[in-house]
Amino acid sequence: MPNSVTPITLGDSIALTDLLQEFSLNSTEPLTSQIYRILRDEIIALRLAPGQLVSEKEIAEVLKASKTPVREALIRLEIDGLVEIVPKSGTYVTAIRINKYIEACFTRLQLEIGAVRRASIQPVDQTLVERLDRILDQQVAALEAEDYRQFFTLDQTLHQNFFLMSGVPGVWELLLKTQADVNRMRHLKRIKNIRRGPAVLKEHRAIVEAIQQEDPDAAEQALVAHIGSLEQEIQQFSSNPALLEFIENQAAPSRRSRPARQSAV
Repeated sequence: MPNSVTPITLGDSIALTDLLQEFSLNSTEPLTSQIYRILRDEIIALRLAPGQLVSEKEIAEVLKASKTPVREALIRLEIDGLVEIVPKSGTYVTAIRINKYIEACFTRLQLEIGAVRRASIQPVDQTLVERLDRILDQQVAALEAEDYRQFFTLDQTLHQNFFLMSGVPGVWELLLKTQADVNRMRHLKRIKNIRRGPAVLKEHRAIVEAIQQEDPDAAEQALVAHIGSLEQEIQQFSSNPALLEFIENQAAPSRRSRPARQSAV
């Protein structure tokens, strides 16, 4: 690694018990879905770090749930590629994988191009147009307040609405299943102050305006400028070598950081 590169670290992982104290489950939604969503969001936000042990027993105790929905949630997370369940050892958060990241970037770009182009040729729904404007205003407020987690949530909501406007909302749900490593990288950049909030707002506005003007070519151009081409994503690692260094150093974390005596059950 060049001497000028400062390695990226996430600092000490937050203890799972402490992390889950702020959450409570409700009786109006399946427990498995709630536990899955809580853990997934915390992994994506890197509050649960690559290599960290995720104890089934601790989760059940803190969330006051039985082990069955916890186990089912962990299985879903393993299917998503976010945890690795190791027999007789435990469950561990997976590393960010550069090949999966690049594949996910490609998937996102292609599906979102299709979404904004289709949204641009649909009859204008004024209610949805006003919703996009409100989201943009809320993003401005979140950026001014330096509430970057809220900024990310609103970013997701805006892009979800592109699929809603295009008449294929289910494709957004499909896309989400491929974006775990993309979103973890976005949070990694946020944590390390690799941020471009004002530029993102400007790019979002350009996409929304193109859709409102029913111009699919302009919408696609604005979307590509916002997300970036696959080549630009790869080039970003050259521009920020500490990102690549972090990914290389956290590869196969569960192989490096398993506690000797701690049980996951």
